[in-house]
Amino acid sequence: MRSKPLDQVRMILVTEEFKERFTMKKQTLSLLTAMAITAAVSGHAMAAPETGAASFTDVPAGHWSYAAIDQLVKDGVLEGNGDGTFAGNRSMSRYEMAAVVARAMNKMGSVNPADQALLEKLEREYHGELSRMDERMTNLEKKVDKIQFSGFVRAKYDHDATTPGVGSQNNNKHYYMNLEGRMKVGNQWEAHFQSETRKGYTVNQSWRTDAKSDDQDGTFQRIWVEGQPAPKLNAVLGTKWWGYGYQNVIFGHAADGAQLTYNFTPHWSLSGFGLRPRQGDLVTMPDGEETHIYGANITGRLGILDGSLTYMSNKNYKGQHGTRGNQMMSRAAGLDLRAKVAKDVTLYGTYVRTNAYDFKTSKEFRVDYRDVDSAKRGDWGLYARYIDFGRYGDVSHDDEWGSLPKDTKGYILGVKYIPWKDVVWETFYSDQKYNHSGSIAGVSKDAKRHLFRTQFDFHF
Repeated sequence: MRSKPLDQVRMILVTEEFKERFTMKKQTLSLLTAMAITAAVSGHAMAAPETGAASFTDVPAGHWSYAAIDQLVKDGVLEGNGDGTFAGNRSMSRYEMAAVVARAMNKMGSVNPADQALLEKLEREYHGELSRMDERMTNLEKKVDKIQFSGFVRAKYDHDATTPGVGSQNNNKHYYMNLEGRMKVGNQWEAHFQSETRKGYTVNQSWRTDAKSDDQDGTFQRIWVEGQPAPKLNAVLGTKWWGYGYQNVIFGHAADGAQLTYNFTPHWSLSGFGLRPRQGDLVTMPDGEETHIYGANITGRLGILDGSLTYMSNKNYKGQHGTRGNQMMSRAAGLDLRAKVAKDVTLYGTYVRTNAYDFKTSKEFRVDYRDVDSAKRGDWGLYARYIDFGRYGDVSHDDEWGSLPKDTKGYILGVKYIPWKDVVWETFYSDQKYNHSGSIAGVSKDAKRHLFRTQFDFHF
C-alpha cells in the first residue's frame, strides 16, 4: 500500500501553489510558516484585543506598514475587514505583521508595479521575523513528516449461491476500513500500526449485531517495526500480516513473528522467519493457536522470470506422519514463478507440497491482462485464476475474504476499473467445488459454489 504525509495539516495552513512559489523565490516566506508561527506566538493572531486589554505595540500605530497593508487591501491583494482597512485602529505585533506580509507575497507575480514595490519594502522591513519563522516551520515540517498514514475504505457485496454450509453466505457483505500508520525512528527504523474495522450489512438482523470479527473491531490489531540494522540486512519484528510467494498460497495470514532478510543483490534475497499464527482455525498444521512455524524463503530473478521458494515446518509437533491415520502435515514447501511475457500480460504459477500422506498438494495459476494504476482515471485490467487446494496440502493460504476456501478447486474471472482517481472497482465471478467429501460436516463432494463479488476501494 502506498503512504501519504499529513497533507491535511499543511493544507490548513498553505496552498500547494504557494509552496511551489516559495521554493522558487527564496527571499519570501511561505504562508505555511507565517500562519503556523503567528498562531503559536500570539495565540489569537489577527484578533482584536478585548476592550481595556493591552495592545501589541511592537509596530507603532503610526508606522508606515499599516498604510501599506491598507493600500494592498484596497487594491484587492489582501482581504480586509469590509471597511477598506486591515487592522482597524489597533496595533499589531511584528510577528502578526510578518504573517500578513507572507500572505501578501503569495500574489507577488500578479500585482501592479506599485503594489509590488510595497510588497518588496514590507519584505525588507520584516525580513528578520520571516527568517526566524521559516526556521521554526522547517523544524515543524520535519516532525510532521515523521508520521504518515495510508489505507482504504471498502464497500463490498457478495452474492454467494452455494450449497448450504459451503461458502461465506452473508458475512462478506460489509463496509471495511484499513488504516496503517508509519512513524520514522531515526534513520534506520520505522514503527507501524494497522487498524481494521468491518461493519456488515444484511437483512439478517440477528447477524447484523455480530458484523465484525475479533480481529477487525477498529483497535490496533497489528503493531510491528521494520529496519535495517546493518548494510543489506532488513529486520521485521511484531504482529502483522505475513505473505510468502507471489500468490500467498503457502502462507498468507496474520501472525506474531520475526524475520531477517539478507539482500545479496537488488533482485536476490534470503529470509529466515519464525511465526505464531493469530487464528488457529485458519492454520492446518497441528496444535491450533500454539502452532509455531519456522522457515526460510529465497527470492530472485533470472531474465523475465521471478522466482520464490519457501520452506516451513512446525517444530513443536511431535506426531508421526506418513500414515493414513494422521493426515496433518508438519512440513511444507512452495515454489512460485512469475513472468511478464508481453507488455500487458503477466503469468503466475504456484505449487505447494506438504508431508501429509495424501491430498498433499495445492496449486494456483493466474494470468493478468494490464496492470491498473489507481492514479489514472479510466484505467482497467482483466484477470483469470485457477485454484486447486488439497485438503492436506494447505498450511494457511490467504483466503481473500472467503473467496478462496480450503479444499476447493475452481476458477475465477475478474475485472478492475478506475472510475475516479484512487478509487478501484473490482468485480469477479467464481465457480468452485469441494475436492473431497467430509471437508465440512454434512456437505457432499458434489457441493458447488457460485460466488459473485463487487467492491469499491477508496484509497487515501
